[in-house]
Amino acid sequence: MNQSDFLYPKARYRGVVKPENLVFNANLQEFSQRVSYISCLESGGKLTPEESYQEIKSLWKQLKQSKRQLGIGKSEQQP
Repeated sequence: MNQSDFLYPKARYRGVVKPENLVFNANLQEFSQRVSYISCLESGGKLTPEESYQEIKSLWKQLKQSKRQLGIGKSEQQP
């Protein structure tokens, strides 16, 4: 195990294997990791609650945009 694996652990994907699902899963795991870091920084007094909120809000918007671009959650019957 190298330092990167320790700092940025990734869980194995167990859903329906499609490229867009794999990409979204990676984005979701990165979102989760970054929210955890922000939470720790806020708890440690390095970020204010407002800064933390704004950072997480920005990450959430990026994740939502990724979901839309990848077409995750759209019905299979839609073109």
